[in-house]
Amino acid sequence: MLSPFEESLLSIMMVIIMFGMGASLTFKDFKLSMRHPQAIGVGFLSQYLLMPFIAFALARLLDLTIEQTVGLVLMGCMPGGTTSNIFAYFSKSLLSLSIMMTICSTLAGFILVPMWMAFYTQGIDDAFRIPPDQIARLLFLLLIPTLIGMWLRRKNANIGAIIELMGGLLGAVVIVFIVVTWVPRNWRLLAETSWQVYAAVILLGLFGFLFGYIFSRLLRLNPQKARTVSMETGIQNGPLAALIVIMTFTGETQQLILLIPVMYSLFIVLNSAWVTVIYRKITNREESARDQAKVEPS
Repeated sequence: MLSPFEESLLSIMMVIIMFGMGASLTFKDFKLSMRHPQAIGVGFLSQYLLMPFIAFALARLLDLTIEQTVGLVLMGCMPGGTTSNIFAYFSKSLLSLSIMMTICSTLAGFILVPMWMAFYTQGIDDAFRIPPDQIARLLFLLLIPTLIGMWLRRKNANIGAIIELMGGLLGAVVIVFIVVTWVPRNWRLLAETSWQVYAAVILLGLFGFLFGYIFSRLLRLNPQKARTVSMETGIQNGPLAALIVIMTFTGETQQLILLIPVMYSLFIVLNSAWVTVIYRKITNREESARDQAKVEPS
Protein backbone atom coordinates (compact mmCIF):
# COMPACT_ATOMS: atom_id res chain seq x y z
CA MET A 1 0.00 0.00 0.00
CA LEU A 2 2.78 2.41 1.00
CA SER A 3 6.22 1.86 -0.47
CA PRO A 4 9.25 1.68 1.88
CA PHE A 5 10.25 5.14 0.59
CA GLU A 6 6.80 6.55 1.45
CA GLU A 7 6.93 4.96 4.91
CA SER A 8 10.31 6.58 5.55
CA LEU A 9 9.00 9.86 4.18
CA LEU A 10 6.01 9.65 6.50
CA SER A 11 8.29 9.17 9.52
CA ILE A 12 10.44 12.15 8.57
CA MET A 13 7.35 14.23 7.84
CA MET A 14 5.92 13.62 11.31
CA VAL A 15 9.14 14.73 12.99
CA ILE A 16 9.28 17.89 10.87
CA ILE A 17 5.60 18.67 11.47
CA MET A 18 6.00 18.29 15.24
CA PHE A 19 9.16 20.40 15.07
CA GLY A 20 7.29 23.10 13.18
CA MET A 21 4.32 22.87 15.53
CA GLY A 22 6.59 23.50 18.50
CA ALA A 23 8.26 26.42 16.71
CA SER A 24 4.85 28.00 16.12
CA LEU A 25 4.29 28.24 19.85
CA THR A 26 5.76 30.40 22.59
CA PHE A 27 5.30 29.97 26.30
CA LYS A 28 3.37 33.25 26.24
CA ASP A 29 0.78 31.56 24.03
CA PHE A 30 -0.18 29.30 26.93
CA LYS A 31 -1.03 32.40 28.97
CA LEU A 32 -2.97 33.91 26.07
CA SER A 33 -4.91 30.67 25.68
CA MET A 34 -6.41 31.30 29.09
CA ARG A 35 -8.57 33.89 27.35
CA HIS A 36 -10.47 30.91 25.91
CA PRO A 37 -10.32 28.35 28.75
CA GLN A 38 -13.88 27.16 28.22
CA ALA A 39 -13.36 26.71 24.48
CA ILE A 40 -10.18 24.68 25.02
CA GLY A 41 -11.93 22.54 27.61
CA VAL A 42 -14.95 21.94 25.35
CA GLY A 43 -12.65 21.12 22.43
CA PHE A 44 -10.69 18.71 24.60
CA LEU A 45 -13.85 16.86 25.65
CA SER A 46 -15.12 16.85 22.08
CA GLN A 47 -11.82 15.42 20.82
CA TYR A 48 -11.35 12.67 23.36
CA LEU A 49 -14.91 11.75 24.35
CA LEU A 50 -16.98 12.17 21.19
CA MET A 51 -14.56 11.01 18.49
CA PRO A 52 -13.47 7.65 19.96
CA PHE A 53 -17.12 6.78 20.62
CA ILE A 54 -18.23 7.88 17.13
CA ALA A 55 -15.49 5.74 15.56
CA PHE A 56 -16.44 2.69 17.64
CA ALA A 57 -20.15 3.16 16.94
CA LEU A 58 -19.54 3.48 13.18
CA ALA A 59 -17.41 0.33 13.18
CA ARG A 60 -20.21 -1.61 14.87
CA LEU A 61 -22.99 -0.07 12.79
CA LEU A 62 -21.22 -0.76 9.48
CA ASP A 63 -20.06 -4.23 10.58
CA LEU A 64 -16.40 -3.60 9.76
CA THR A 65 -13.79 -6.34 9.96
CA ILE A 66 -11.49 -6.58 12.97
CA GLU A 67 -8.64 -4.89 11.09
CA GLN A 68 -10.89 -2.11 9.83
CA THR A 69 -12.35 -1.61 13.31
CA VAL A 70 -8.89 -1.23 14.83
CA GLY A 71 -7.94 1.29 12.13
CA LEU A 72 -11.12 3.33 12.54
CA VAL A 73 -10.99 3.39 16.36
CA LEU A 74 -7.34 4.44 16.14
CA MET A 75 -8.38 7.34 13.89
CA GLY A 76 -11.08 8.34 16.37
CA CYS A 77 -8.57 8.38 19.22
CA MET A 78 -6.02 10.54 17.40
CA PRO A 79 -5.30 14.13 18.46
CA GLY A 80 -5.73 16.97 16.00
CA GLY A 81 -3.02 17.76 13.49
CA THR A 82 -1.63 20.79 11.69
CA THR A 83 -4.14 20.18 8.88
CA SER A 84 -6.89 21.42 11.20
CA ASN A 85 -4.94 24.64 11.77
CA ILE A 86 -4.66 25.23 8.02
CA PHE A 87 -8.40 24.76 7.46
CA ALA A 88 -9.21 26.82 10.56
CA TYR A 89 -7.29 29.69 8.96
CA PHE A 90 -9.06 29.46 5.60
CA SER A 91 -12.48 29.02 7.21
CA LYS A 92 -11.94 32.23 9.23
CA SER A 93 -12.19 30.35 12.50
CA LEU A 94 -9.99 31.29 15.48
CA LEU A 95 -6.53 30.15 14.39
CA SER A 96 -4.89 30.79 17.78
CA LEU A 97 -7.55 28.65 19.49
CA SER A 98 -7.12 25.91 16.88
CA ILE A 99 -3.35 25.80 17.41
CA MET A 100 -3.70 25.65 21.20
CA MET A 101 -6.28 22.86 20.92
CA THR A 102 -3.93 20.91 18.64
CA ILE A 103 -1.04 21.31 21.07
CA CYS A 104 -3.14 20.37 24.11
CA SER A 105 -4.67 17.31 22.46
CA THR A 106 -1.24 16.18 21.22
CA LEU A 107 0.34 16.51 24.66
CA ALA A 108 -2.57 14.71 26.32
CA GLY A 109 -2.51 12.02 23.63
CA PHE A 110 0.53 10.50 25.33
CA ILE A 111 -1.87 9.21 28.00
CA LEU A 112 -5.35 9.31 26.47
CA VAL A 113 -4.74 7.66 23.07
CA PRO A 114 -3.41 4.37 24.52
CA MET A 115 -6.07 4.47 27.24
CA TRP A 116 -9.00 4.81 24.80
CA MET A 117 -7.49 2.32 22.36
CA ALA A 118 -7.23 -0.25 25.13
CA PHE A 119 -10.82 0.47 26.21
CA TYR A 120 -12.47 0.29 22.79
CA THR A 121 -10.49 -2.68 21.46
CA GLN A 122 -10.80 -4.87 24.54
CA GLY A 123 -11.87 -8.36 23.59
CA ILE A 124 -10.19 -8.18 20.19
CA ASP A 125 -7.54 -10.81 19.41
CA ASP A 126 -4.13 -9.66 20.67
CA ALA A 127 -2.71 -10.16 17.17
CA PHE A 128 -4.75 -7.15 16.02
CA ARG A 129 -4.46 -4.93 19.07
CA ILE A 130 -1.98 -2.06 19.26
CA PRO A 131 -0.04 -2.32 22.55
CA PRO A 132 -0.72 0.82 24.64
CA ASP A 133 2.96 1.14 25.53
CA GLN A 134 3.84 1.18 21.81
CA ILE A 135 1.53 4.17 21.25
CA ALA A 136 2.81 5.95 24.35
CA ARG A 137 6.46 5.50 23.33
CA LEU A 138 5.87 6.87 19.84
CA LEU A 139 3.90 9.88 21.06
CA PHE A 140 6.56 10.57 23.68
CA LEU A 141 9.27 10.51 21.02
CA LEU A 142 7.26 12.92 18.88
CA LEU A 143 6.98 15.33 21.81
CA ILE A 144 10.77 15.78 21.76
CA PRO A 145 10.92 17.70 18.44
CA THR A 146 7.90 19.73 19.62
CA LEU A 147 9.70 20.83 22.77
CA ILE A 148 12.90 21.52 20.82
CA GLY A 149 10.90 23.70 18.41
CA MET A 150 9.43 25.64 21.33
CA TRP A 151 12.91 26.11 22.84
CA LEU A 152 14.33 27.41 19.56
CA ARG A 153 11.41 29.82 19.17
CA ARG A 154 12.11 31.14 22.65
CA LYS A 155 15.83 31.55 21.94
CA ASN A 156 15.42 33.17 18.54
CA ALA A 157 12.02 34.24 17.24
CA ASN A 158 13.28 34.61 13.64
CA ILE A 159 14.69 31.07 13.51
CA GLY A 160 11.50 29.78 15.11
CA ALA A 161 9.36 31.53 12.49
CA ILE A 162 11.45 30.04 9.66
CA ILE A 163 11.17 26.54 11.14
CA GLU A 164 7.41 27.00 11.56
CA LEU A 165 7.03 28.01 7.91
CA MET A 166 9.26 25.19 6.63
CA GLY A 167 7.46 22.61 8.77
CA GLY A 168 4.03 23.67 7.54
CA LEU A 169 5.02 23.87 3.87
CA LEU A 170 7.01 20.64 3.83
CA GLY A 171 4.28 18.78 5.68
CA ALA A 172 1.70 19.93 3.12
CA VAL A 173 3.99 19.03 0.19
CA VAL A 174 4.68 15.54 1.52
CA ILE A 175 0.97 14.84 2.15
CA VAL A 176 0.10 15.93 -1.39
CA PHE A 177 3.00 13.88 -2.78
CA ILE A 178 1.91 10.71 -1.00
CA VAL A 179 -1.74 11.14 -2.03
CA VAL A 180 -0.87 11.91 -5.67
CA THR A 181 1.47 8.93 -5.96
CA TRP A 182 -0.64 6.55 -3.84
CA VAL A 183 -3.99 6.91 -5.60
CA PRO A 184 -2.77 5.95 -9.13
CA ARG A 185 -0.85 2.95 -7.77
CA ASN A 186 -3.78 1.72 -5.69
CA TRP A 187 -6.76 2.43 -7.94
CA ARG A 188 -7.61 -1.26 -8.03
CA LEU A 189 -7.64 -1.41 -4.23
CA LEU A 190 -9.92 1.62 -4.13
CA ALA A 191 -12.25 0.00 -6.65
CA GLU A 192 -12.42 -3.23 -4.63
CA THR A 193 -12.85 -1.59 -1.23
CA SER A 194 -16.33 -2.07 0.24
CA TRP A 195 -18.79 0.80 0.53
CA GLN A 196 -18.76 0.34 4.31
CA VAL A 197 -15.12 1.47 4.46
CA TYR A 198 -15.86 4.54 2.35
CA ALA A 199 -18.85 5.35 4.56
CA ALA A 200 -16.79 4.90 7.74
CA VAL A 201 -13.90 7.20 6.79
CA ILE A 202 -16.18 9.88 5.32
CA LEU A 203 -18.75 9.84 8.15
CA LEU A 204 -16.09 9.90 10.87
CA GLY A 205 -14.96 13.32 9.70
CA LEU A 206 -18.44 14.66 8.94
CA PHE A 207 -19.88 13.50 12.27
CA GLY A 208 -16.85 15.04 13.99
CA PHE A 209 -17.63 18.41 12.39
CA LEU A 210 -21.34 18.15 13.15
CA PHE A 211 -21.27 16.91 16.73
CA GLY A 212 -18.24 19.06 17.59
CA TYR A 213 -20.29 22.12 16.64
CA ILE A 214 -23.51 20.98 18.34
CA PHE A 215 -21.63 20.03 21.53
CA SER A 216 -19.90 23.42 21.61
CA ARG A 217 -23.12 25.37 21.13
CA LEU A 218 -24.87 23.33 23.84
CA LEU A 219 -22.05 24.36 26.19
CA ARG A 220 -22.63 28.01 25.24
CA LEU A 221 -19.61 28.73 23.04
CA ASN A 222 -20.20 31.52 20.54
CA PRO A 223 -20.59 30.46 16.87
CA GLN A 224 -17.01 31.29 15.81
CA LYS A 225 -15.48 29.34 18.69
CA ALA A 226 -17.91 26.49 18.02
CA ARG A 227 -16.81 26.37 14.38
CA THR A 228 -13.18 26.24 15.52
CA VAL A 229 -13.91 23.33 17.86
CA SER A 230 -15.85 21.66 15.04
CA MET A 231 -12.87 21.86 12.66
CA GLU A 232 -10.48 20.61 15.33
CA THR A 233 -12.77 17.72 16.24
CA GLY A 234 -13.48 16.51 12.72
CA ILE A 235 -9.87 16.67 11.45
CA GLN A 236 -7.79 13.95 13.09
CA ASN A 237 -4.07 13.36 12.66
CA GLY A 238 -4.18 10.73 9.89
CA PRO A 239 -0.39 10.63 9.22
CA LEU A 240 0.25 9.93 12.92
CA ALA A 241 -2.24 7.04 12.88
CA ALA A 242 -0.59 5.63 9.75
CA LEU A 243 2.83 5.85 11.39
CA ILE A 244 1.59 3.99 14.48
CA VAL A 245 0.21 1.19 12.28
CA ILE A 246 3.44 0.95 10.25
CA MET A 247 5.57 0.71 13.40
CA THR A 248 3.28 -1.85 15.06
CA PHE A 249 2.24 -4.35 12.37
CA THR A 250 3.78 -6.12 9.39
CA GLY A 251 2.57 -7.98 6.33
CA GLU A 252 -1.10 -8.29 5.40
CA THR A 253 -2.35 -7.20 8.83
CA GLN A 254 -0.49 -3.92 8.46
CA GLN A 255 -1.99 -3.29 5.03
CA LEU A 256 -5.55 -4.06 6.13
CA ILE A 257 -5.39 -1.76 9.16
CA LEU A 258 -3.44 0.92 7.29
CA LEU A 259 -6.23 1.21 4.72
CA ILE A 260 -8.40 3.21 7.14
CA PRO A 261 -5.90 5.97 8.11
CA VAL A 262 -4.78 6.37 4.49
CA MET A 263 -8.32 6.65 3.13
CA TYR A 264 -9.38 8.91 5.99
CA SER A 265 -6.45 11.24 5.19
CA LEU A 266 -7.54 11.31 1.57
CA PHE A 267 -11.21 12.09 2.19
CA ILE A 268 -10.78 14.43 5.15
CA VAL A 269 -9.09 16.93 2.83
CA LEU A 270 -12.17 16.88 0.57
CA ASN A 271 -14.61 17.02 3.50
CA SER A 272 -12.66 19.83 5.18
CA ALA A 273 -12.56 21.89 1.99
CA TRP A 274 -16.36 21.63 1.70
CA VAL A 275 -16.93 22.54 5.37
CA THR A 276 -14.39 25.38 5.10
CA VAL A 277 -16.37 26.99 2.28
CA ILE A 278 -19.57 26.81 4.37
CA TYR A 279 -17.95 28.18 7.53
CA ARG A 280 -16.20 30.96 5.63
CA LYS A 281 -19.50 32.09 4.09
CA ILE A 282 -21.15 32.08 7.51
CA THR A 283 -18.31 34.13 9.02
CA ASN A 284 -18.42 36.62 6.14
CA ARG A 285 -22.17 36.99 6.63
CA GLU A 286 -21.69 37.58 10.37
CA GLU A 287 -18.98 40.17 9.73
CA SER A 288 -21.17 41.92 7.18
CA ALA A 289 -24.08 42.01 9.62
CA ARG A 290 -21.86 43.48 12.32
CA ASP A 291 -20.58 46.13 9.93
CA GLN A 292 -24.08 47.09 8.90
CA ALA A 293 -25.18 47.31 12.52
CA LYS A 294 -21.96 49.19 13.32
CA VAL A 295 -21.20 46.81 16.14
CA GLU A 296 -17.59 46.02 16.93
CA PRO A 297 -16.83 42.24 17.03
CA SER A 298 -16.29 40.96 20.53
